[in-house]
Amino acid sequence: RLLPVIMALSCNFSVGVNLTDFNFFFPQNGTKKFWDFMRTHDSVSILIFNTSRQCFVVVKQFRPAVYMCEVERHHPEVFQNQNKESFPSLENPLPAVVGVTYELCAGIVDKPGLSLEEIACEEILEECGYRVSTADLRRITSYRSGVGVTGSRQTLFYAEVNDQMRSSGGGGQPEEGELIEVVEIPLGESMKFAYDETFPKTMGVIFSFMWFHNNIAPKLPKK
Repeated sequence: RLLPVIMALSCNFSVGVNLTDFNFFFPQNGTKKFWDFMRTHDSVSILIFNTSRQCFVVVKQFRPAVYMCEVERHHPEVFQNQNKESFPSLENPLPAVVGVTYELCAGIVDKPGLSLEEIACEEILEECGYRVSTADLRRITSYRSGVGVTGSRQTLFYAEVNDQMRSSGGGGQPEEGELIEVVEIPLGESMKFAYDETFPKTMGVIFSFMWFHNNIAPKLPKK
């Protein structure tokens, strides 16, 4: 039996990334359990399909956490150092590409004056360069992401675009430290791509591609 009793032990607030770290404990079946979690913003993600070229529009970017997981997998001795403030340097560091992942266009919900749809439209323009309106969006679903650490909610939308709707090359906002590459995945190759483990990707990519093939693809004009 899980008792709804929670006592915070400590709290650390990171202003730069808008995260709040907590350590707390709760009794479960007579045992005191400890857990770490972070309060983070909710987010939106968008499955973008370009009807002009019959392809999905996704993004690639470097994720430090993914890179460090690959470092640990190849060089476990690095993490044996208890002083995590000073990881030893590797003579032959892994290439940065091992930390690059394929993802849906996405962004955090941190603007109280905007709806989820408006935030999604801003992200599509900033990251992928397409100008869409809220009326162009179809809400697919929402779900909890990172339930082991954060528990935040992500809302997934679908948007169809065409070449005439593209107003820039996208790439995110460099002044905010974003370095994003826009990638097109042809419709005919999308499911092979989804299950190809040589292309590191988020679950959102796999799920949304499956959703498209179940709900949108059957209605497309036959060629």
